[in-house]
Amino acid sequence: MRILTFFCLTVLLGLVSGVAVAAEKPNIVFILADDLGWKDLSNEGSTYYESPNIDRLVDEGMKFTRGYAACQVCSPSRASILTGKYPTNHGVTTWIGDAAGPDWGKRKRHDSHYPAEYERAMRESEVTLAEALKDAGYQTFFAGKWHLGGEGSWPTDHGFDINVGGIDAGSPRGGFFAPWCGPGHR
Repeated sequence: MRILTFFCLTVLLGLVSGVAVAAEKPNIVFILADDLGWKDLSNEGSTYYESPNIDRLVDEGMKFTRGYAACQVCSPSRASILTGKYPTNHGVTTWIGDAAGPDWGKRKRHDSHYPAEYERAMRESEVTLAEALKDAGYQTFFAGKWHLGGEGSWPTDHGFDINVGGIDAGSPRGGFFAPWCGPGHR
């Protein structure tokens, strides 16, 4: 009887401590890099590039190994990551600023069909990962390339509490220190 009681108490204590650990929110760091090759990091086998800080994040965190881009260009891929939708569903089907429709023909391309029109900014109605994280009690921070629309569609308009460098362009204008001087910087 004592062994059964001890066993039940041990299982109960394990369940209670498991609930306490599950109640703690983990930190989430999501890094997205344009044009980073599959083997460009040392944790992926590169003997040329050294990435000790990324390696440490991988060793102490979680590494996803079967991710695929939703599109071959940046804006639709980023919108898909943030919304969980395919480009045709969120409407950003090429990089924002690309020509479409009759404007495509002005490029002196002789294609038989023009590319379809697309959303020139991520829709306000889209629920983003940042908004879902905020609803779960997280604080959110965005740094770097946004390229999902102009003023009114910046990271802070889509759930991020802090934005450093994320604007309508594919990169900050003005050089290395530009992100610290750009719109939305706190």
